Amino acid sequence: MLKFETILWNQRLMHVAGIDEVGRGALAGPVVAAAVIFPPNLIIDGVRDSKLLRKHAREDILEKIRETAVDLGIGYASPSEIDALNIVGASLLAMQRALDALNCTPQALLIDGKQYLPNASCTQLVLVKGDRRSHSIAAASIVAKVTRDHLMQELHNECPEYGWDRNVGYPTKEHYTALHETGSSMHHRQTFRLR
Repeated sequence: MLKFETILWNQRLMHVAGIDEVGRGALAGPVVAAAVIFPPNLIIDGVRDSKLLRKHAREDILEKIRETAVDLGIGYASPSEIDALNIVGASLLAMQRALDALNCTPQALLIDGKQYLPNASCTQLVLVKGDRRSHSIAAASIVAKVTRDHLMQELHNECPEYGWDRNVGYPTKEHYTALHETGSSMHHRQTFRLR
């Protein structure tokens, strides 16, 4: 899990930020991205793709990430920004905002997916399934996932009819039934298929 970080550290690029986002496939809520920088050679037990972890494990590991990271930043793109930019553009915007939220300037980026950040001025490596191949990206996926889940719980308290405490805005039968019966909310992405 440190293969790509080590390549960059060996080039004396010591501040390597792993970046990932969550929420691309949801019908409601923002896209949330995180950027995490660790000290060289640090490994946190249990860090892996957030989708492979149970909720309580993600919460526990998030605390360890906060305690040991050199820095972490979180960025959001709202449903209206998703509608205006499309999901890819909004995901890149959230990632850039996560980078901008860092206090420590990264010297290199490890980004989950296929898209480079157009405004980043440092070395970038994009990794398909990066959250399963890079410790830093996996940590970012956990930070982003837990942050978004907490936000969707808050939005559930505002709009309980959609079941966001369970589906966190993703397309489920329950969510579609509520959309059919109630219509969409201000937190829904209007350009997504809200059948």
